[in-house]
Amino acid sequence: MAVGCLLVFMAQMATTIYLPSLPAVQHDLGVSRSFAALSVSLFVIGAAAPVVLWGRAADRYGRRASLLAALALFVVSSALLAVNPSAEALLVLRCAQGIGAGGAAIIARIFVRDLGGGDALARRLSVLSIAFVTALGGGQFLGGLIGRYAHWQSGFVVLAVVGAVGAAGAATLPLDPGRGRAEQTNMIRIYLRILTVPAFLLPTVAGGLGFATIVLLQEVAPFVFQDHFGLGVDAYGNTGLLFGLAYFAGAVMVNRRVAAAGSGRLMRTGALIMTGAGLLLVVLWLLPSVPLTAALVVFTALYCAVTFGQAALFPSSMAVAVSAVKDHGAYAVALCGFLAQSIAGVVATFAVLLHANLVWAGVAAALSALAYLLVRRDAPARRTAATPTEG
Repeated sequence: MAVGCLLVFMAQMATTIYLPSLPAVQHDLGVSRSFAALSVSLFVIGAAAPVVLWGRAADRYGRRASLLAALALFVVSSALLAVNPSAEALLVLRCAQGIGAGGAAIIARIFVRDLGGGDALARRLSVLSIAFVTALGGGQFLGGLIGRYAHWQSGFVVLAVVGAVGAAGAATLPLDPGRGRAEQTNMIRIYLRILTVPAFLLPTVAGGLGFATIVLLQEVAPFVFQDHFGLGVDAYGNTGLLFGLAYFAGAVMVNRRVAAAGSGRLMRTGALIMTGAGLLLVVLWLLPSVPLTAALVVFTALYCAVTFGQAALFPSSMAVAVSAVKDHGAYAVALCGFLAQSIAGVVATFAVLLHANLVWAGVAAALSALAYLLVRRDAPARRTAATPTEG
């Protein structure tokens, strides 16, 4: 669990430590706002694209070997980003960094899934969420300090060091050694079979839509806080502590309440909170007469509410989804991560074009509302377990 938390922390901090510097990246490299934001989108896409292959690798070659390969890619790309002077290379290396980060994060969730499923899995995933929140708040805070007192590329040095520590920890773990070549020819059939299970698919897509909402907010927030509200880079970094606290509160709620309320109910509650906060964001931008300071306070509070809702939605939705698949846990976790990351990647790429506050707020509200509609009722009771056979 300690190593798993470190890996989730690392993967999330690869985005948050970088966010406060987006305006500086735009200025230093002489690129547009959309180009700078694309470096966030490509990281998310890179994290998503090979996730199903990481799941296969974890099952065939073992958790440790696959994890060390992912971490090697992450550390090398982070080190190269720290010395890269090119705008084009920034995009390529951010994509490669995302591939390594996505692999490390999904394999961390796979070996946590190896410990068992059900509501107990939701509780363990909520612990991983606490690592996520530490990176969400602490990474952005650290990024703000770096933006003020050092060059923005220094953040990539920090990431390379964290990745190396994660690799050292992973090398000592007695993880599942994998199944060898036994299921090599069955991968596609297994994934397709899992996709036919509504109890897996609906919460997975809902979790992905919630994740996409957070990524959208992360992508536009540096420009909203710094350009619209006039905050400095360090002041924006400090807001990360508030968002981290909100996510921590949501993760703690899942950890404390899951035994009594169940993962399904917490999943629906999180999606409903995100929807309400998203609609209020739309209302905020429809009222241009609101004083700037008051608008800043309201915007920050609603951002925290969305973050709290996602902290309840994501681990609960993943627990519900993968617990519906009784066999092939590595494949189920990998597919769940792939769909969530893919949805977020598509939205993040589209979001680089959303500069108007009312427009992106409307998109965020729509994503959250769709997530709630998908899980507003319990998943179908029939066919809740995917048990694809070998051979």
